[in-house]
Amino acid sequence: MLAKPMLVYGEAVGKVPDPIFRSLNMRDPGCYSRVMTEQTWNAFTVERKDHVAQVTLIGPGKGNAQGPDFWRELPLIFAELDADPEVRAVVLAGAGKHFSFGLDLAAMAPMMAPVLGDKAQAAPRTAFHEDIKNMQRSINAVADCRKPVVAAIQGWCIGGALDLVTAADIRYASADAKFSIREVKVAIVADMGTLARLPAIIGDGHLRELALTGKDIDAARAEKIGLVNDVYADAGAVLAAAHATAAEIAANPPLVVHGIKDVLDHGRSAAVDDSLRYVAVWNAAFLASEDIGEAMAAVFQKRTPEFKGR
Repeated sequence: MLAKPMLVYGEAVGKVPDPIFRSLNMRDPGCYSRVMTEQTWNAFTVERKDHVAQVTLIGPGKGNAQGPDFWRELPLIFAELDADPEVRAVVLAGAGKHFSFGLDLAAMAPMMAPVLGDKAQAAPRTAFHEDIKNMQRSINAVADCRKPVVAAIQGWCIGGALDLVTAADIRYASADAKFSIREVKVAIVADMGTLARLPAIIGDGHLRELALTGKDIDAARAEKIGLVNDVYADAGAVLAAAHATAAEIAANPPLVVHGIKDVLDHGRSAAVDDSLRYVAVWNAAFLASEDIGEAMAAVFQKRTPEFKGR
């Protein structure tokens, strides 16, 4: 019953390659160089100039939504940039009107469906737990990159997209940017890093308000609470500002820049890691509910969900 809306939709849009992550041993350092030389990116473009790399989300889902290609390719790209001595800073951007709509529910539904079934036991829950951890590693690759990352955000930045930009070192927004920790609206506890990293960025009170309500906030509010450093007139201006800051960083001694980032991250890394481990276990154990089935059905049917607390 719980998995039906997701299974039906997954069949309608086509099966996601199964499994999504397990064909790639992300703990094998050699896998990064092999894939980088063989693969054309589907979810990103990567450009390098004057010691600055620009990584741009391009889909293929609507609004640069984060489907299987996003989660596979992101850690490979950032591992390669981390290892490239010519790259000293990274600009993270989204193509088109929006930074990203977040998780591509349609494309990722087949991965989630087995654990949402009425009789899901240890095997599907264990597999789902591994998938969560691998997706967390994808976002962690941004945070762990020794080259500082400057995010340029325009339009919507929702759910998983907010997880992504919280892993950046510096965030700028255009005046039309909007942000939302939307997971609560689809009966999910955010598990990719927002709840782990935002306490150090915006503080506990603002985080609880946004995470518990799922409300949207505009760029002005985001700047006020410290989610973004500055707000610019439009997408062109925010991208230019991100490149200007990245160029300033790239002009500094790279080993010292690495050291500054490492020291700043050291104080919070243990808390972030612990939070990510905890939420991965929590969602693997407790994600399945009638409410999440109702939330997914409501999304696909474009209606307001009715939650029962079951």
